[in-house]
Amino acid sequence: MNFFISDAIAEGTAQATQQGDPIMGLLLPIGLVVLFYFFLIRPQSKRAKEHRAMVEAIGKGDEVVTAGGILGKVVEVKDNFIGVEIATDTVVYVQKSLVSTLMPKGTIKDLK
Repeated sequence: MNFFISDAIAEGTAQATQQGDPIMGLLLPIGLVVLFYFFLIRPQSKRAKEHRAMVEAIGKGDEVVTAGGILGKVVEVKDNFIGVEIATDTVVYVQKSLVSTLMPKGTIKDLK
């Protein structure tokens, strides 16, 4: 009984079945790129665009929540920083980009 002959035949048939259409080989990677675009890249760029628009619209008197979770009222707006009053006569300055949420008017009064 010779086991080498059957192995050689099996190896030859495996190589013959691996040959296929090269376009079908590229279909899976292209499909993955399209899925990544629609499920990851596009929604994240949309959120970033909305955040930039919100940061540009911040004005004096708005109530905001910072990325650190501090709720306060905007009392001063500069180019890159805003002054947020977190208590009576207590103003902290934070970067505009660190504002995570613009709250509706009267939120601070509702918490007191």
